[in-house]
Amino acid sequence: MTTLLHSAVAVDARGETPDSWLLFDGGVIALAGVGPERPEADVTVDLSGRWIAPGFIDLHAHGGGGEDFATGALVAALRAHRRHGTTRSIVSLVSEPIPKLLEQLSLVADLTVLDPLVFGSHLEGPFLAPGRRGAHAEHTLRLPDPVLIDELLAAARGTLRQVTIAPELPGALDAIQQFVAAGVIVAVGHTEADFLTATAAFDAGATLMTHTFNAMPGVQHRDPGPIVAAIRDPRVGLELILDGRHVDVNVASLLFAVAPSRVALITDAMAAAGAPDGNYHLGSLEVSVRGGVATVAGIDTIAGSTLTQDAAFRMAHLGMGLPRPAAIGALTATPARILGVADRFGLLAPGYVADVTVFGEAALEQVWAAGEQVG
Repeated sequence: MTTLLHSAVAVDARGETPDSWLLFDGGVIALAGVGPERPEADVTVDLSGRWIAPGFIDLHAHGGGGEDFATGALVAALRAHRRHGTTRSIVSLVSEPIPKLLEQLSLVADLTVLDPLVFGSHLEGPFLAPGRRGAHAEHTLRLPDPVLIDELLAAARGTLRQVTIAPELPGALDAIQQFVAAGVIVAVGHTEADFLTATAAFDAGATLMTHTFNAMPGVQHRDPGPIVAAIRDPRVGLELILDGRHVDVNVASLLFAVAPSRVALITDAMAAAGAPDGNYHLGSLEVSVRGGVATVAGIDTIAGSTLTQDAAFRMAHLGMGLPRPAAIGALTATPARILGVADRFGLLAPGYVADVTVFGEAALEQVWAAGEQVG
């Protein structure tokens, strides 16, 4: 089955191209071009007056559509995010007792076989600093241990894509090397690390920062901390929750200014993303969502977000004034590069996956994933 999308402005990290067309052959972009001379196709879609971008990649999300990934209701949660442009996802898991984490990792491994739009899992814990644990139950936190790490890797069966570690914990630097040797991306986060400790983590192989600015020391003029260490290292990608609540837009603008091609917009979404206010769970913790803000029940600790990636794009482009290619790049090409799949994901070009979002002005209208319309 071939599908032709035509007469749209194509936008990706490289820039904008008017009057563009794409030819899908199955799940891949077979051809791309501009102008009225277009190939024949089994299905033709006229996108006059609209603009298109690659499908979004979310490195960090815990649920959506009223469902928590940790409960096993993965399909419904993923479907909710796909309606908002996220065509490829990593399933993030909060800290849990180890037997439960092993079970969850195995479930995600099974899901990647059934759903190729899922890259794999992200362990946001249990190797976190207690004082920066955020919405992670303290009794579930653990110190890095090589035997435990082997158990986690075995349960994931090659589908663990990312792990968050506080590098100041005893054994953390060895753990970073162990995970990296197994092909897992290591992120620094939920940490009390200072500049030197974070630098040591990046030198040990960590290449990402979990939701930059949140659950870590801030930037001080005599104590630069882990954020400056990440910004100064060109090997390091920087996750950012751009919902206007987790990070002030002026601070977010500064991050884009100093590391323009390394910021990856994530949702860190919990179950209430794409769902009404109410009471939910994030792992074992009860979460209250009021006015779209998720907090641990009874206290004011933020518990993930209710963000979707199309809303993050609008905040970046319309709220911050970021040019469309830069805003789209932070949702597509940058996360693809962080994952090591930039040769197949994140651009509108031949040989890349047929993942496309279709916009009228700034409003998302259609979503295509692997050559099929999913939203």
